Amino acid sequence: MRNGIHPPYGPVVFRDRAANHAFLTRSTLAAVPTDKTIEWEDGNTYPVVDVEISNISHPFYTGTARVLDTAGRVERFERRYGKRG
Repeated sequence: MRNGIHPPYGPVVFRDRAANHAFLTRSTLAAVPTDKTIEWEDGNTYPVVDVEISNISHPFYTGTARVLDTAGRVERFERRYGKRG
């Protein structure tokens, strides 16, 4: 890798505001100056990034996504417009 072209990569805490969940990971956002910090479980202070949604609160991951009744939609269409053939 060439020197001087990559941003610094360091520890950052991402906090999901909807689910009140936080996790520590590494990111290039550690290089962005911020006034928000959080004291983590290990006693160290890390920059924090607030996110609106994560795998904890996203409907796809939590299983609360709506399931469409496609069979009912097809039957309703056929009643309205008749079957083909």
